[in-house]
Amino acid sequence: MAKIKSNKPPVDRYQEVTDKIIAMLEAGRKPWVNPWDKNGAAMMGRPVNAVTGQPYSGINHIILLSSDLAMQTGDPRWCTYNKAAEKKWQVRKGSKSETIYFYSRVELKNELDEEGNPKTIPLLKAFPVFHASQIEGIPEYAPAARSHDWSVIEAAEEIMRNSGADIRVGGNQAYYSPATDHIQMPPKESFHTVEGYAATKLHELGHWTGHSSRLNRTFGKAFGDENYAMEELRAELASAFIGSELGLTAEIENHSSYIGSWLEKLRNDKREIFRAAKDAQKIADLVLNYHPQYKKDAGPEQTPEDDAPAMKMAG
Repeated sequence: MAKIKSNKPPVDRYQEVTDKIIAMLEAGRKPWVNPWDKNGAAMMGRPVNAVTGQPYSGINHIILLSSDLAMQTGDPRWCTYNKAAEKKWQVRKGSKSETIYFYSRVELKNELDEEGNPKTIPLLKAFPVFHASQIEGIPEYAPAARSHDWSVIEAAEEIMRNSGADIRVGGNQAYYSPATDHIQMPPKESFHTVEGYAATKLHELGHWTGHSSRLNRTFGKAFGDENYAMEELRAELASAFIGSELGLTAEIENHSSYIGSWLEKLRNDKREIFRAAKDAQKIADLVLNYHPQYKKDAGPEQTPEDDAPAMKMAG
């Protein structure tokens, strides 16, 4: 029996994610920012695979971090239906999944690269995952034991010390200066909480990672230009990623014009949020690795987990 070809155009995964982020921003919600104690639940850590325990990164970090299900329970675990079934767990009927994304290499038919090997291109693939609260039979959540039970503030201070960043105190503004490669901070007494002070320092350390001697990102020339706003998006995402690891919740106040700039860029470039998330994960990883115990405890990132082959022929 001949296969009936569908005239339905393939789903544009980049546009799918970008539209979701845009809708949240237009509704006045930053997807990567959630209340600390929503409905009486503790803040969850970085989203992880329920079977392997490995963390999700980049765009998947944003998607799963913004889930109400995770925030209501404090449980960061997710997995696919198939992986749950392998463990004899059962996803409840009617449960709505979240979609995460991974790249796989697709082999182009009859095309070779310069070295004579089959030519491949990256293909963004979608995987539905379910939260632990939707899965019957899954063990009760117990946070992974770390070999060092740090306090949030002490961890932030140790990260700052180990970074070797030039931190100067004075004035009423917090900022990073690429020209002089220093972080300027108001006096500690200027902040309402120690958490706010720590979060602000780590946020500026995120900008500090962009120096040419470190992650080498493009900074804007003046407040209000596109590069300036896109660097702020990366630093804010990184702050959310760092906060999900350390349990630091203070939201960094940003100029309202940033939201407009982000929306304009995302509407015109469906891949920008993926680039921003990738850069933000690099920032967060570099910052967190200044804490020696985090570096020791951190595991590998989660990779595609379904049984589908990684390579497929594309005509």
